[in-house]
Amino acid sequence: MILQLNQKFQHQFTVDERVYQGFISIFEDKNLLHTSEEFARKKGFQSRVMHGNILNGFLSFFIGQLLPTEDVIILSQQINFKNPVYLNDILNFEAFVEEQSEAVQVSTFKFKFINKENKTVSAGKIQIKELL
Repeated sequence: MILQLNQKFQHQFTVDERVYQGFISIFEDKNLLHTSEEFARKKGFQSRVMHGNILNGFLSFFIGQLLPTEDVIILSQQINFKNPVYLNDILNFEAFVEEQSEAVQVSTFKFKFINKENKTVSAGKIQIKELL
């Protein structure tokens, strides 16, 4: 297998205006929690909450671009949202290979996204298969 048990990966992502507007433009999710400062503040948030599925896009980038091989496919992923993400948040992404099965060429990563306040905003697992 190309990936090794306990192998670690790190990357930094920024949820900037381009990412935010791109998500809305493509998926048309205009829920007020994501688009209205006033609504979000009334619900107890600092400002508009970014769409959680933006982080799924970052996971796709991780698998498709940051691994040492392009010969992989995602089998499953689990993502838990723990704290909100706001516009212009810089997120540190950390992942490591937690489990492997050489027999079926499957690796499971444990990952998390951490904001500038050192709070985990999201964490989970993603399982991939190396294609032979």
